[in-house]
Amino acid sequence: MKVVTYSHLRANLAKIMDQAADDHDPVIVTRANGKAAVLLSLEDFGSYEETRYLNASPANAKALEESIAELDRGEGISFGSLEELEAFVEKAVSERQDAAE
Repeated sequence: MKVVTYSHLRANLAKIMDQAADDHDPVIVTRANGKAAVLLSLEDFGSYEETRYLNASPANAKALEESIAELDRGEGISFGSLEELEAFVEKAVSERQDAAE
């Protein structure tokens, strides 16, 4: 993570903004007599916000952790194409609907 002073940021704003966006690496901006801040791309900010939202629910956070653990154990499912994924989801939804009836 890059750290720059406020003065350096002001002198190089466009370049540093481009680097933060292109590298997906937040930039910490320090000030001599003030609180530091973080500069990050809009795309990365959206990702942080989505993660924060998904983890706001303890049940959802636990389900995400369990899913990640399954993937780490090699228990994930791979699809060769979007069509294969869509067929898998369609079948799963149909089976759940049949079970509910």
